[in-house]
Amino acid sequence: MNFKKVLLLCLLAFSFSFNLFSQVFDPVKWETKVEKISDTEYDLVSIATIDSGWHLYSQNVPDNGPIPTGFSFTENENFELVGETSEDVGHTVDDPVFQMRITFFENKAEFTQRIRVLNKELSLVQGEVEFMVCDDEKCLPPNYIDLKFNLKDTETVEKDSAGLPSLDLMDATTKILEPVKWSTAVEKINETEFILVTTATIDKGWKLYAQNIEDGGPIPTSFEYTLNEGVALVGNTIEEKGEESMDKVFDMKIKYFKNKTEFRQKIKVLDTAISTVESEVGFMSCDDTQCTAPTYVDLEYDLTKTTAATSDISGNSDSSDDDSSKGLWSIFIIAFFSGFVALLTPCVFPMIPMTVSFFIKQSQSKAKGIRNAIVYGLSIIVIYVLLGTIITAIFGADALNALATNVWFNLIFFILLVVFAISFLGAFEIVLPNSWANKADKQADRGGLVGIFFMALALAIVSFSCTGPIVGTILVEAASKGGIAPVIGMLGFSSAIALPFALFAAFPGWLNSLPKSGGWLNTVKVVLGFLELALAFKFLSQADLVLQLHFLEREVFIAIWIAVFGTLSLYLFGKIQLPHDSPLKHISVGRLLFGLLTLTFTIYMIPGLWGAPLKIISAFPPPLDYSESPYGVGNSKGGGASITDIPEGAHLLAPHDILAFNDYETGLAYAKKVGKPVMLDFTGWACVNCRKMEQNVWVDPQVLSKLKNDIVLISLYVDEQIDFPEGEAPDSKLRPGKKLRNKGQMWSEFQTVTYKTNTQPYYVLMDHNEENLIEPVAYTPDIEEYEAWLKEGIGNFKN
Repeated sequence: MNFKKVLLLCLLAFSFSFNLFSQVFDPVKWETKVEKISDTEYDLVSIATIDSGWHLYSQNVPDNGPIPTGFSFTENENFELVGETSEDVGHTVDDPVFQMRITFFENKAEFTQRIRVLNKELSLVQGEVEFMVCDDEKCLPPNYIDLKFNLKDTETVEKDSAGLPSLDLMDATTKILEPVKWSTAVEKINETEFILVTTATIDKGWKLYAQNIEDGGPIPTSFEYTLNEGVALVGNTIEEKGEESMDKVFDMKIKYFKNKTEFRQKIKVLDTAISTVESEVGFMSCDDTQCTAPTYVDLEYDLTKTTAATSDISGNSDSSDDDSSKGLWSIFIIAFFSGFVALLTPCVFPMIPMTVSFFIKQSQSKAKGIRNAIVYGLSIIVIYVLLGTIITAIFGADALNALATNVWFNLIFFILLVVFAISFLGAFEIVLPNSWANKADKQADRGGLVGIFFMALALAIVSFSCTGPIVGTILVEAASKGGIAPVIGMLGFSSAIALPFALFAAFPGWLNSLPKSGGWLNTVKVVLGFLELALAFKFLSQADLVLQLHFLEREVFIAIWIAVFGTLSLYLFGKIQLPHDSPLKHISVGRLLFGLLTLTFTIYMIPGLWGAPLKIISAFPPPLDYSESPYGVGNSKGGGASITDIPEGAHLLAPHDILAFNDYETGLAYAKKVGKPVMLDFTGWACVNCRKMEQNVWVDPQVLSKLKNDIVLISLYVDEQIDFPEGEAPDSKLRPGKKLRNKGQMWSEFQTVTYKTNTQPYYVLMDHNEENLIEPVAYTPDIEEYEAWLKEGIGNFKN
């Protein structure tokens, strides 16, 4: 890409970082006239009227400068061009950006093209002007405007400068933004292996989000490949490193890309007749003032046009190696410490001195005893790593991540963890069939390395009632990472289990320093049960949040955790006893300190019922706006009288208790019934700037009063993931031949088709005839300006 194109791209993209208020700037108006010179010669005059502060560039601009103005005419046998298109003198300056002398026009400019008419019946000449304009802060993309010159009538024909797609549902006032452009390429590794390269070019000021975003964050980028029988995917679609920052609105770290990024997918082609592969990319993008709705773009990869692969990519690799390795390291560390916790359970801890003593006594020498203990530990590692490998192989590296983010599997994870918790609390024990342990014991009698391996297998089976719930929890958490995370998790867990056997075999004197088994082991098990129970509700909450059932809202979640950890505190202080607990004559110092820590945590959570953010546990409960009363139990913000009779199809929108509908027809019918205007709020669950408006602007008493008392709010979420009933999905108007995916895409297309814009937030005030009461607005952080907009629109309705 040459310097000219680079600078132009920067200038064009820079323009989008400013608040467009959902308008396409239209600083140049074009009109035409025809001046008759003689019976055969005419001057076609194109007149540009330029808004104050804007520059239209000359036809003659040096290379590597801005896009020059250019004219083309649809030539035929009826006329011929005479010379070049002439232009006014204009202004010539030394441009500091492009570092060259550039001629431009202000206020008004005329361009004249003389023609010679060869057929007296000619009445119309058509042309096209290409141009770009800039002011002191931004530039607009190149526009292409059709021009008409009527040789029989000299009336001017006005044209506006919005050179956007002329689809049936678009017009010259369309405000469709396309901040991300997609292109594809194919790299050839060998005759059967290829890399599909997808490049995203991102306008300046905009962000494209990564493929892996936590629940409750913005919409991640995703790829869905349409595969023939002769094509197979190899591993995951990998992405570049990108940038990562803490997002205050979503209260999480979010990875995103700027300017340009690549996604690479390795495939294996078994059928040489296949020449193309198709995919669909889904994504959303945001700048500082707006976000696009979730967008889906069809992509095609031509396998007949390839370049040599610059590098191979492994099935589970990721170009963001740092991010992947961090995720795997975190899984390993968590699993490793979980293994140490498992050691302190009554099923495992007593086995350490017994097993190590057995190896030392049965071996002819200390060295052989140490060797056997090490082999025993390695066998434990092999058994658990094999378990993680089997889980990954059965479900697939990609499928694990998909399962972890699926509603039904979140529910299954919830049930599993509850069962594990109840088991740890002493209601029952989860055990594997005794026949398995008996068979492993028989094999252990064979002696040698094989016998040692089956001794380790017997330990894994016998101790399953304690280790099983921990192992299951690790696998559940690892599944959310996808790839080989379950294998890494089992490696960490088993390493912690195996390490003591090797160390105590090498230093048997240490066995004397081990605390004696006793009731404290069961206490550890019970504490784990409470922790499992608390963690279970995280998965139930995720499922509820995706389905928007509002069953487990923030207050309920926090109340459950307060109950769980409060009960744990009582247990640690000896006020509650459970099955298998030993009589508690006194409380140890360690138990007392841990009880105080748990009680402190419980008290810390209580203000969360009154709207406290609880940053320490922010990753667990639902967000603040997903609550019964965002300002806290027994508290509601003002702006008008509280609503006690909520009509069917409506709800109180958090955090302001504004009566709101999420269905267009239902909300419009209610507005007609109560005689109020409608405010359409095109928004999204993952729209950062929508939340900023709600948290910073809607809280103003004057604004809130109008929203609660003077309008009917219809919030249409363009990323709503509610699917249509089977067979009832409507056809897409923007993508002929495709069906709409969900309700969110339906609202997105409704906004695009009706209002010719595709960004959120976007606010429309309309009457009962669905006519705008005032020009719609987008992100408007100025409270006075937004309140004035509401006031004028409501006033127009009353008048």
